[in-house]
Amino acid sequence: MGLTAVRPGRLCDGVVAQFEALIASGEWPVGAKIPPEPELVAALGVGRNTVREAVRALEHAGVLEPRRGDGTYVRATSDLGAALMRRARRTTVEHVLAVRTSLERDAAVAAALNRTDADIAAIRAAVEARRAACDQPDRAGFVAADVAFHEAVVAATGNPVLIDLYAGLTEAVQRTVSEIDEHDDDPGAFPGHEELAAAIAAGDPDAARAAAERYLDAARAIVNRSAVRS
Repeated sequence: MGLTAVRPGRLCDGVVAQFEALIASGEWPVGAKIPPEPELVAALGVGRNTVREAVRALEHAGVLEPRRGDGTYVRATSDLGAALMRRARRTTVEHVLAVRTSLERDAAVAAALNRTDADIAAIRAAVEARRAACDQPDRAGFVAADVAFHEAVVAATGNPVLIDLYAGLTEAVQRTVSEIDEHDDDPGAFPGHEELAAAIAAGDPDAARAAAERYLDAARAIVNRSAVRS
């Protein structure tokens, strides 16, 4: 996609819109460092103050994050995602898992109904990466692979609001997966993930819902057991 010169008018709004588009498309993914100010000024054809104003606007929205001496990084895919991220940090794993259950169950159904060939390929690749990560000692790698699989399922719904909602919960979802990983001998063996991928590929919403409920029920049982022990 890249940056293009901004037309006269509300220059800051035009710059913000381009930044948001780059973030939404994944060209500037969450965690990535955005280009330095001189590069942005040259690409956009605007002054430094306009670029700074646009960056500040997205910082205030929680979408961008300044790091002293290091530059500016993408923190969330949207202001909605940033708000959800802040809220999720102040709640429990149990509450996050309850929200995950609602979102992922419905996402499984919608993905089975709306998926494209590209979505099917992405989900299959993600479930294979998750399976491979199960056998590795790097647990952070497994958590990342697990979350990436669920993100691929949500992306297959084609619903931009649901995608933004889930993106805003990514940090909290990682926390629930880490909690489950910590209290289970083999979290990678959770039932339902490969079945979910197959059901979505087959366009079977009932089977997709059942598969999602299997792994969510297993996750809930582990979280409940860990709560009792503590």
